[in-house]
Amino acid sequence: MPKTVLGAEQPTLVQVEGKTLTLKNLEKVYFPESDITKGELIQYYTEMAPFILPYIKESPFTMVRYPDGIHGEYFYQKECPPSAPAWVKRYRDPHSEHGINYVVCDHTATLIYLINLGCIEIHAWASTMAKPEYPAWAVFDLDPDPPSGLPEAMQVARWLGEILMELKMKFLVKTSGATGIHVLLPLAQNHTYAEVQQGIGGICRFLAAQRPAECTLERSTKKREGKVYLDYLQNGRGRTMAGIYSVRPTPQGHISTPLLWQEVVDRVHPARFHLRNFRQRLETVGDLAQVMHEQNDFRPILHYFT
Repeated sequence: MPKTVLGAEQPTLVQVEGKTLTLKNLEKVYFPESDITKGELIQYYTEMAPFILPYIKESPFTMVRYPDGIHGEYFYQKECPPSAPAWVKRYRDPHSEHGINYVVCDHTATLIYLINLGCIEIHAWASTMAKPEYPAWAVFDLDPDPPSGLPEAMQVARWLGEILMELKMKFLVKTSGATGIHVLLPLAQNHTYAEVQQGIGGICRFLAAQRPAECTLERSTKKREGKVYLDYLQNGRGRTMAGIYSVRPTPQGHISTPLLWQEVVDRVHPARFHLRNFRQRLETVGDLAQVMHEQNDFRPILHYFT
């Protein structure tokens, strides 16, 4: 935890990067099944900030707030709270009808400020403030429909990975932390959201045609027939999902975890990765998300799949 200034019985003042934060209700249980408190959640994000911030520090942030823990009411909030400290960076979206001022989570102090508001998850845009119309990564969002599940989603991730390897693309497979799998493709930010969605959609259509028994592009959940839904529509301006190393609102506080390729092949079960054991995971395999610093040329995908 950051350095404590006042006692834990009252709101607690901490110093983070020279900024003073008032943390409240640190003993409040956010994950009842695991007895994980708000304070423990803040501890996780404090330790993981150096690994999380590189992938979100230049992007608008969407808050998903769980003020009463994972079983309480939650709500989305895009507008930076009026009471936010002056040192919290804002980004005014020029395309927003009402001129939304987003938070930009560029420092540990800002991250802890957001978690203190009840943000269990990390949600940031795929594009940056400097180039808001050009995503820095593309995503294949693999959502299994029961009775298919994580093993089936992992198999689809393997097929997608093989396609991307044929194209000589760098990519990252990560667990969503819940029921799905994400395959991320880092980009050089020289193609628009529309172009990226078109290219990722082309690969998804190709895979669905090759594997019709396992994959579907059907948006209606009633028509997916237990297949893995290939959601390429997540590649849209302002769309967000649980980010790299984000905690998820599951009973054990599962983590959206980057995977080794062998773990994808072996269909490792994501339930292994949660808030209380993740430091050991990081010490064992390192920061697998560093591949996201690569910049793929997206033109081959547009050439072959659109």
